[in-house]
Amino acid sequence: MSADAKKIKLITENRRARFEYHITRRLETGIVLTGTEVKSIRQGHFSLGEAYVAVRDGELFLIGAHIRPYEQGNRFNPDPTRDRKLLAHKHEIRQLDVATQQRGMTLVPLKAYFVDGRVKIEIGVARGKKLYDKRETIKERSQERDIRQRMKEMSRD
Repeated sequence: MSADAKKIKLITENRRARFEYHITRRLETGIVLTGTEVKSIRQGHFSLGEAYVAVRDGELFLIGAHIRPYEQGNRFNPDPTRDRKLLAHKHEIRQLDVATQQRGMTLVPLKAYFVDGRVKIEIGVARGKKLYDKRETIKERSQERDIRQRMKEMSRD
């Protein structure tokens, strides 16, 4: 198997982030997990809905992500919403830290997926959208949906 042929399996996607933010840059990071957390994630019990990423003491942390405790786990299951360390190179972390120092920029988790059996988190440097930008996004989605629907109707005739 070549290096380009990675097996990627999507776990979850933070669709709200694309609606709420303009994503300017993306980065794939690893995440530090316990064994029972990985088992729970494999069952699909992972949520990025309220999560965000922060830089503390030169390290990246995923804050507010929820991993439901593994049902067959024991009493030592970790806290479902604990802060989890993200793995990236030092120069990448420094670049992200500088990017978030700019006014209005933040780090948001975009999606989680397995790459060759390892959990990866894609984070993005983002700027919050204004209300009129969100309205424009809704309008574009509606227009695309109408076009697809008309194309589908024309292909039936």
